[in-house]
Amino acid sequence: MKKLILTMAIAVSSLVSFANREDVNLVVRKSFEKEFAGASDVQWTSAGSNYKASFVYNNQYVFAFFTAQGELMGITRNLTSLELPVPLQSGLKKDYREYWISNLFEVSNQDGTHYYITLEKADSKVILSSEGTDWKLYKKATKI
Repeated sequence: MKKLILTMAIAVSSLVSFANREDVNLVVRKSFEKEFAGASDVQWTSAGSNYKASFVYNNQYVFAFFTAQGELMGITRNLTSLELPVPLQSGLKKDYREYWISNLFEVSNQDGTHYYITLEKADSKVILSSEGTDWKLYKKATKI
């Protein structure tokens, strides 16, 4: 499920068709309104039959992913490194001191809460995912 949400986030970002409130089916809208009562600045995008809602909730910018049947697949939000659990912060300082953070987000779904971070330095880039209180290499690339 973690990979599904990550894949969905990437797919929606790259293959986005914009959907206004009227383009989103009633089942999805009702599910969204039930889960996120009080959300504001809602923007919808779609990729295939799935939907992504970008919105402000509890003073945070959040993204929620739904199936066409209104099932909430997961929620993501961008973070700062200070918002990570302390063991994950420590792991970064210990093992990736020479890198800088170019992207960091949290994924919450039925499998729990996980973190993904993109770290870069002059000649390489790594993406890590959280495994409990430790980081696991998700992807590594050399910069050209």
